[in-house]
Amino acid sequence: MSLDKVLSIGGKPGLYKLIAQTRSGFVAESLIDNKRISVSVQNNVSVLSEIAIYTLTEEVPLKQVFENIKKKENGQQASVKPKDSKDVLEAYFFDVLPDYDEDRVYASDIKKVIQWYNLLQKYDMLNFSDAEEESDTASNEEE
Repeated sequence: MSLDKVLSIGGKPGLYKLIAQTRSGFVAESLIDNKRISVSVQNNVSVLSEIAIYTLTEEVPLKQVFENIKKKENGQQASVKPKDSKDVLEAYFFDVLPDYDEDRVYASDIKKVIQWYNLLQKYDMLNFSDAEEESDTASNEEE
């Protein structure tokens, strides 16, 4: 699955999968407990494919950060816990993304990235190249 359909909803824990659009918003399904909720356009919603991490030279898409973590962890859960100390989290993130901007990427951001990675890894949703190939094939078939 691509990150285009994975959402973070402000004030709600975990990640959500976009199910359907409605007139006043959309329906999303929790990756944690599979419960469906109706989300209005007033909610603060972020699509994971639109999120990037600041580095000293550019913004790196979240997808690339997840791929770096996956490579570092050999496809397993992150070796640090989101509740670890700020120093442990920052040291880990330097291994994953060596030139991330310490002034603009906070420990709370790193915690979120690790939580999201672990959740996506748990549900085997980190195979981005497969999802991209499927969408490329589908768009080529339409032409």
